[in-house]
Amino acid sequence: MLNIKTVLDNLDAVRDNIKARHVNLDIDEVVALYQATKNLKAELQDIQTRSNIVAREIPKASSDARAPLILEGKQLKERATNITALLTEKEDNYHEILLRVPNFFAPDTPIGKDDSLNHVVSQFKEKTQFSFKPKDHLELAQSLDILDFEAGAKVTGAKFYFLKNEGVFLEFALARFAMDMAAKLGYTPLITPDLAQDEIIQGAGYAPRGNESQIYSLQDLPLSLIGTSEITIGGMLKDTILKAEDLPLKFVAFSHCFRTEAGGHGRENKGLYRVHQFSKIELFQFTLPEHSDAGLEEIRSLEEQIYQALELPYQVVRVCSGDLGNAAYKKYDIEAWMPGKGEAGEFGEVTSASNCTDFQARRLNIRYKNTETGKNEFVHTLNGTAIALSRTPIALLENFQQQDGSIVIPKALQAYTGFSVIRPRTRP
Repeated sequence: MLNIKTVLDNLDAVRDNIKARHVNLDIDEVVALYQATKNLKAELQDIQTRSNIVAREIPKASSDARAPLILEGKQLKERATNITALLTEKEDNYHEILLRVPNFFAPDTPIGKDDSLNHVVSQFKEKTQFSFKPKDHLELAQSLDILDFEAGAKVTGAKFYFLKNEGVFLEFALARFAMDMAAKLGYTPLITPDLAQDEIIQGAGYAPRGNESQIYSLQDLPLSLIGTSEITIGGMLKDTILKAEDLPLKFVAFSHCFRTEAGGHGRENKGLYRVHQFSKIELFQFTLPEHSDAGLEEIRSLEEQIYQALELPYQVVRVCSGDLGNAAYKKYDIEAWMPGKGEAGEFGEVTSASNCTDFQARRLNIRYKNTETGKNEFVHTLNGTAIALSRTPIALLENFQQQDGSIVIPKALQAYTGFSVIRPRTRP
């Protein structure tokens, strides 16, 4: 969330930021609602001041003067009640729309409407070449008998699935592999709740309810299923004042993630690429403001180390203004090569890394004691994906497939899986 003073002092910059992000928001409406609440508060204060004067005068007034004062007191009370109701309505509208104002983005952010205009900044390995026609992950998973979308649809609905046989151990192996790599670098391991209060989800910059929400909410309860453990890790320190010397705080977390994925259909999103439930290993940092740039590069570097160890071809892209999301100041994505995606193979997003500056911390009220000024100031928050346990297997299956339909497990992962090859099996 941006401070309203920042908005008012930088109105043109805020307007340009909203336009470049392609956010449907009228900043003049935000300012008008702020001014309306400010005026109503001032009017209410005037009424209360006058009411206090009238209340003091009534006992001292003559019998002739008392009746008009009593009448005025009643009228003032009625006006105060009406204005208070109007103020509550205006304040609710104001706070709701202020939360929609996006964070500023870094000055060197590419300007563009969507992910087609993201900039490639580096690449690891050449795209995998085959001496045979490669299969996509769904064909491979069926012959290997490690994935069952039909059973998932029967039990839960479309875009849910069962993992089976070696597929189960592959997911556990990837999770532990990423956890270990992060823990060695000082990240504290966590398993977070899969639910969060709506105010925590909103504080993290997500809409828990409404037409734009991608989150499943519980009926009649202020709770929703999380779309990422970024939400729960940030919420863990809500209303906390941290010691500067304890920063940065670094966490690596396992959670299940749930997303409605409205509009996420089409051939490019088939199979595991876009599903309603998946598991993910998330990286998160709380840092001093002056260290958040370095923190983002550290997260990106760790993500690259993980995918390099898995021997997967990938490219790193700098995310453009229209693809950032409201909270991100600066963001990278890692896109792994997926030979079965699209008609002739495509890069598909497997991780992201974002610096959200103080946007989330301001909403969640997470601060630190500045030892130089003695003031409590907002920390910066950063997040990144260590391993998405749905999309990474796509890349592994498709890049390491053999002509006989078997899958070779990357060497770095074999100690975690307990096997080096997954072979096709006849379905019962």
